[in-house]
Amino acid sequence: MIYNHFFHMGNKRILGLDLGTSSIGWALVDEAGVGEKSSIVKLGVRIIQYDTFTNGEGQEIKGNPTDYFCAGKTVSPNAARTKYRSMRRNLQRYKLRRTDLLDTLREYHIIDDQTKINESGHDSTYETLRLRAKSASEEISLEEFARVLVNINKKRGYKSNRKVKGTDDGSLIDGMAVAKQLYEEGITPGEYVYAILRDGKTIIPDFYRSDLENEFERIWRKQIEYYPEQLTDALREQLRGKNKSQTWAICQIPFELVGIKRNLKGRELVIDNYRLRKEALTMKISAEELAIVFQEINGQIKNSSGYLGGISDRSKLLHFNNMTVGQWLFQQITENCHQSLKNQVFFRQDYLDEFERIWNVQSAYHPELTSELKKIIRDRVLFYQRPLKSQKGLVGLCEFENREIATTIDGKQKTRVVGLKVCPKSSPLFQEFRIWHNVNNLRVNGQELEQKQKEILAHELSIKSKMADREVLKLLFKNHKDLRLNFKEVEGNETQAALYQAYATIITASGHQEFDFSKMSANEVRDTVGEIFSSLGWKTDFLDFDASLSDSEYQKQPSYRLWHLIYSYEGDNSVSGDEKLIEHLSELTGMQQEYAKILAGVSFASGYGNLSSKAIRKILPYMKEGNVYNVACAYAGYRHSAKSLTKEEIARREYSDSIKLLPKNSLRNPVVEKILNQMANVVNEVIATYGKPEEIRIELARELKKSAEERTEMTEAIAKSTAEYDKYRETLKEEFGIENPSRNDLTRYRLYMELKDNGFHTLYSNTYIPKERLFTKDFDIEHIIPQAKLFDDSFSNKTLEARQINIEKSNKTAYDYVAGKYGDEYLEDYQARIEMLCSRGSISRTKKAKLLMKEADIPQGFIERDLRDTQYISKKAKEMLEEIVPYVISTTGSVTDRLREDWQLVDVMRELNWDKYDKLGMTYYVKDSDGRQIPKIKDWTKRNDHRHHAMDALTIAFTRRSYIQYLNNLNARVPKESFKETKTQLADYGVFDIPKDQRTSVVMAVEINQMYRDSKGHLRFIPPIPLEEFRKEAKAKLEETLVSMKVNGKVVTRNTNVTKKRGGTNHKIQLTPRGQLHKETIYGRILQPDIKEVKVGAGFNYDTIATVVSLRYRNALRERLDSYGGDAKKAFTGKNSLEKNPIFLDTFQSETVPAKVSVISYQELFVKREAVSPSLNIDKVIDGRIREVLYERLKEYGGEAKKAFVNLDENPIWLNREKGIAIKRVTISGMSNVVPLRSKRDNTGAFIADESGKPLPADYVSTGNNHHVAIYRDAEGNLQEQVVSLLEAVTRVNLGLPVIDKDYKRNEGWTFLFSMKRNECFVFPDPATGFDPADYDLLDVKNYALVSKHLFRVQKFSNKDYWFRHHLETTVNNNDPALRDITWKRIQSLNALNNVVKVRVNHLGNIVHVGE
Repeated sequence: MIYNHFFHMGNKRILGLDLGTSSIGWALVDEAGVGEKSSIVKLGVRIIQYDTFTNGEGQEIKGNPTDYFCAGKTVSPNAARTKYRSMRRNLQRYKLRRTDLLDTLREYHIIDDQTKINESGHDSTYETLRLRAKSASEEISLEEFARVLVNINKKRGYKSNRKVKGTDDGSLIDGMAVAKQLYEEGITPGEYVYAILRDGKTIIPDFYRSDLENEFERIWRKQIEYYPEQLTDALREQLRGKNKSQTWAICQIPFELVGIKRNLKGRELVIDNYRLRKEALTMKISAEELAIVFQEINGQIKNSSGYLGGISDRSKLLHFNNMTVGQWLFQQITENCHQSLKNQVFFRQDYLDEFERIWNVQSAYHPELTSELKKIIRDRVLFYQRPLKSQKGLVGLCEFENREIATTIDGKQKTRVVGLKVCPKSSPLFQEFRIWHNVNNLRVNGQELEQKQKEILAHELSIKSKMADREVLKLLFKNHKDLRLNFKEVEGNETQAALYQAYATIITASGHQEFDFSKMSANEVRDTVGEIFSSLGWKTDFLDFDASLSDSEYQKQPSYRLWHLIYSYEGDNSVSGDEKLIEHLSELTGMQQEYAKILAGVSFASGYGNLSSKAIRKILPYMKEGNVYNVACAYAGYRHSAKSLTKEEIARREYSDSIKLLPKNSLRNPVVEKILNQMANVVNEVIATYGKPEEIRIELARELKKSAEERTEMTEAIAKSTAEYDKYRETLKEEFGIENPSRNDLTRYRLYMELKDNGFHTLYSNTYIPKERLFTKDFDIEHIIPQAKLFDDSFSNKTLEARQINIEKSNKTAYDYVAGKYGDEYLEDYQARIEMLCSRGSISRTKKAKLLMKEADIPQGFIERDLRDTQYISKKAKEMLEEIVPYVISTTGSVTDRLREDWQLVDVMRELNWDKYDKLGMTYYVKDSDGRQIPKIKDWTKRNDHRHHAMDALTIAFTRRSYIQYLNNLNARVPKESFKETKTQLADYGVFDIPKDQRTSVVMAVEINQMYRDSKGHLRFIPPIPLEEFRKEAKAKLEETLVSMKVNGKVVTRNTNVTKKRGGTNHKIQLTPRGQLHKETIYGRILQPDIKEVKVGAGFNYDTIATVVSLRYRNALRERLDSYGGDAKKAFTGKNSLEKNPIFLDTFQSETVPAKVSVISYQELFVKREAVSPSLNIDKVIDGRIREVLYERLKEYGGEAKKAFVNLDENPIWLNREKGIAIKRVTISGMSNVVPLRSKRDNTGAFIADESGKPLPADYVSTGNNHHVAIYRDAEGNLQEQVVSLLEAVTRVNLGLPVIDKDYKRNEGWTFLFSMKRNECFVFPDPATGFDPADYDLLDVKNYALVSKHLFRVQKFSNKDYWFRHHLETTVNNNDPALRDITWKRIQSLNALNNVVKVRVNHLGNIVHVGE
């Protein structure tokens, strides 16, 4: 190989980082000038753990949390703790209210210390509920009154808060007057609305769910007279709970719907729908009309359903029946004592009404119940609720408008950052700022938009939430079909879009026609809304927002006030929680309150930006002139990033010696925070050990550079592609005889199937591809835009073409080749073929764009677009690294792939693992389509070995900026002959700042000085070390790489809790456990009888005889034992055995005690309650009768649990139908290894004791997580263990004892050897090879390659059952017996731990300590 030597710059120490979601690969290298020999210093891998992470609801994640994150789902380390902390606080607040209530009642002499407030005695279960119902109309004693108040205190009802309503909760209904009219006149909601619409009224009120369901049932009962075959019970169940579209789909088959043509629209259509609902109650309507009726009613039911809809319905029942909450609950129990009262939530106002009624009734009989006492109990004790605590302190500071100030905290001088808070994302100012940020970054076929086009698009986006790329192109260009936008969709003004959607609803409700604003231009929408609002006498000054107003006028403008009012309003004491808001909105807009109510229902996007309003207002004018964000920042006097520093500023800048860790919860995404902190730990350790690098080169995993939505799309696409490829594999085996298809074979077949709609003809030459010639050399996989012009190896840049055509095409684009070879007429046919394939979905729109792209339209900066990533982690990672080094260079996976191939590193991981698997007979060779023998390892990929991250980091570390520049600007290439020589200094250019007129110079400089042609004439990048030596050195460094993983050893975190007090603060040291102390499931204890037959013999003492089941046998055996002085051996063996000397049971001696009798013992069983669901294991159900009923139900549904055990409220499983007893939850057998959480108490709070006076244990839990196992050697030389749970470890810390008890049983001769925690590392001896860790210096790096083969980490453990996993293995569930002791170990004999050596591996993979 001949290298073109380039100028020598001297060795430079480089750190390469491969940042992934669950790992950090790193490589430290000394880079020499091109053509000179570089060297590898050290490689390493750090694995990131997410053990405490749960999903967004605080539930345990099944599998790896990183997979959950990559799929676009929420993961959190705090969600579970927050959920349970909230539950504890609610319980604590209830107890405090209860204590305060009792203290108040004692203070006013309503009760004394001897008063019983709990139910006690026989048949008293619902006694307090009876008193509560009675107290609303009759006299009760003061003691009973106190019990009623304590009962009311248990639940206080739902109090609306606009800020915390969930979208799935349904909506609150506050339409009691309308509901009463329906009830009194006996009409349905449909009849009511039809009448008011005919009278010219426009507002349709909300209806209670029960009224809508009643209407549905009345129509169903009437129409079943005409459609008995269609309206079946099964159809009724299918329609229950469905929305409008689902209802129509379900009705299509039984009603044979085809869709009637209705020439009505807007208000006329609405009126006609209600006419159908009215007529359906009394006469036959057509099947299609009936489907419309069901659809309309179900749509309204769906909107009023959910949690809030249920509350509204229950509140309506109270009002209609003039009952209190207590009376209604007691009535249910009276009618059916098995009725469940759980989850019957009412409005807070319903409880207040009940309190008022009870107090008014009882105060007439008891003068002690004064108005003063009433006010105290009602307003201070029972129903006081403080406003929600402001979270403004958690809102971040503007990155531009902030400064550091000196302060004194606890006598120490500290600095803290103060400044302006960031702007809410829903602010109209932020929305406009985001629009211009997006518009200025749009590119059409690689070209920036003109200023006029930007203004047109920004204006259109100002009232739309988003626009698809096709909509944008259609708006701005006549030839939009031939163009491509660099974003799939462009975000608009979500705030104004939400408001204008409400305006559309208001317009329809006011009697005007229905408008679909999504199909109208922005000007049409504004004009329509303005004209209609003006005609109604309403204000219109709130419709548009002006960000350019002066500071004094900016926040006074009506549009800003409208947003701020809706955004900031938290609720009032009305039932709906927004009566005052409606009044304010009505005043601001001039609308009547019934229309303002629609505006009050608008909700805006949550969250905050990263700039303050002040900063945005300074930057926005420059962005509206067409400047991109960083340029606009500069004009506004802000420096938005370190990238904007000049060379001189970089040289003068002071750099830190280490990276500061991010404070806990300082980032919005906890996964990102953990990754960045782990990166900081690794980099800091590298600096401390090897000195500071001069430059850092970094690549982020693609999932880290995507939003949650993009990660979801990517995961779905990968899953779809995987399923598709699995299908193709089977096809290639069956139809083509390819036993082991390569990825290239699969790609070839996928490209072939793309051509199906073109008759399997190629796209350029229209050549037919016979199936039998697909895998021959007659056809090539061809790059549509040549890789010599664009560094794009994606599927969208590939197609199949005849080999000769591929050779002719050379470095032309597909479009230029077809146009030049075949002429205009053929070119039109070619374009038509492409359009046809795209319209049918055979090819993607991206591929279509490339097939129709001229060379002049090839986008600049293919790599640059990938690097200019806007995701927060990219910016934050670079920001942290730029604190310690002047240059941080980002690269991408495509560049790394290219270099790894050029430097022949692709197969290194397989070569490192080959011998290990080859000895086990797990290797084989497959023949590819070209007849080459390809070596393979069974069920193995490079991702099975953690070291592949280090290999990628090595490639990244040697990725020069010039390589990225070259690949980023390939279309600037010119023939080499026209560019014989270059003196361009590549180091002078950053990745993004190559002037267009100098791109050719830079690209050719790279080709001449940093590349060579291989034996096949392909251009390759010169390796940093000669190839064979490079591969050999890389293998050697990888073989001595020890994978680093965090050990879960810390038991508690020492926190200081600060609470306010009068005149200062309290500081309390709190030890917080570092994990879950026990599983959340609470188990109960039962004694299950176990009956078996036992032969009567010498073991039948008094205790045994007491367990005999039969009373007659028991008495007879005891009598025999008495006669022999209690000596069982004399009484029941030898000549007195029951066979030789029977015990007769009657005077006639006709019946004897048998030689074997049944005895009963009781087995302690721990059980738990579980809801009946498809996942229930029926065999574990304790109660035999219930188990039988559940099996009958399962049989009824053909054994399909997903059908049998769902929707149990509407389709109950009856245990006793007559008594109304349904099975919803069952008791099942649980775990045996549990511990009691507390002692049992009675309803007065007193401990319940057993016969010996000891408190009875209660609430059993599984300790779940074991913290460690300690290994000892006893006096006889045998190994012994002590397994310690996290609960026990925390208890030891709280008692001031060491976590690991090294003195355990020392008085019995035990000696502590070592402890084992999860992820701790151990070096195992190997008798087969004679390896003994005691013979080697394990701290010596020279021995790492040997140590690596025998290094295992603790995966999990329980009593005398230890699982280990080889430190290089990524898989944790592969327990193939053939790989035992190679990739995993399971030890169930303590003596197998003899001679193992514990080692501690640091962040860099260095052994820093041997032994405990």
